[in-house]
Amino acid sequence: MSQPRLIDGLSEIASDYDAVICDIWGVVHDGHAPFPAAAEALRRFRRERGRVVLLSNAPRMPDSVVEQFRRIGVANDFYDAIVTSGGATREDLIRRGPLSLYFIGPDWDRTLLDGLSIKSTSVADADLAVCIGLKDDLAETPDDYGQVLAEMRAHHLLMLCANPDLKVYRGKQMCWCAGALAKAYEEMGGKVTYFGKPYPAIYQEALKAAGEPQKPLAIGDALVTDLKGAKGAGIEALFIADGLHGEEIEAYTARHLGEMFAVHHVSAKAAMRALKW
Repeated sequence: MSQPRLIDGLSEIASDYDAVICDIWGVVHDGHAPFPAAAEALRRFRRERGRVVLLSNAPRMPDSVVEQFRRIGVANDFYDAIVTSGGATREDLIRRGPLSLYFIGPDWDRTLLDGLSIKSTSVADADLAVCIGLKDDLAETPDDYGQVLAEMRAHHLLMLCANPDLKVYRGKQMCWCAGALAKAYEEMGGKVTYFGKPYPAIYQEALKAAGEPQKPLAIGDALVTDLKGAKGAGIEALFIADGLHGEEIEAYTARHLGEMFAVHHVSAKAAMRALKW
């Protein structure tokens, strides 16, 4: 069993790395409010060590992430680039060319399709489906989508999942994400193509944005996306314990974290409760 080194600040390990690939939600903010200490830690790393790339499973374009930063008060001077699963999804849709699409998600996220040769249709008339998330993630659960997923399966629709996350916390409230619908679709025999963490292609894009560093560090709070993705990409990781899995951590010890990692076949070089310098 691999146990992480418990640290009090990024400064304890920063000299070992020449770039950071950092998650956003749960590390930099909680959907409602920023974590200023996290921004300061990344700002210091960027000034003293190397590039900082924010890597998010947000099912929207990077400029939409910047707009969210503006709304909730996150600074904009602590990173060099933002890479999103939404951006990767849009690139795939561009490559596919004109098509009819069944859209799953809130109407405001249809901006991901702006300017593309795409016609929104019913399940029966669609070439494929794209899942951005639940239409109302504060009120709905994956169970509310059983009927439409069954209809998609009957028509053998491929689902493009623009956010592999299963759930996130918006403030203190847990919200289901597109990944939960994709998982349910796979369980009934449907086919899904995922964009974002933990899949290798998104890390290749993030590393390119970071200037192809020799020794990058991945920072994240999710075992099955951040840590699994970092492992698959061959990147050492820093686990943020008070994020997504905060309520599951019964004892903040290296041994207990190691046991959690073992269940998911992941590891982390180090761990800290919340990101700070």
